[in-house]
Amino acid sequence: MITGSYKMCLGVPGKIINVYEANGLKMGKIDFNGVVREACLAYVPEAKVGDYAIIHVGFALNLISPEEAEETLNLLRNIAELDVDSGSSIN
Repeated sequence: MITGSYKMCLGVPGKIINVYEANGLKMGKIDFNGVVREACLAYVPEAKVGDYAIIHVGFALNLISPEEAEETLNLLRNIAELDVDSGSSIN
């Protein structure tokens, strides 16, 4: 059993649906299962529409395969279901 207060940062996979430049930076619209957010793609200059990227606080950190993205999303869903089932909250 884990006790105490722990905080961690989480990078979430999303699909790049649009790539553009803004203020001299490569940017993209990222689809997180229907929720679309903007992210900076400067750290992954090879990124293109259709790629999956790990996004953390508005920055794409690296590209991953569609299979890796789906596996990660499934794990996150499982964690969320466990949290709901236990009645606790993750914060």
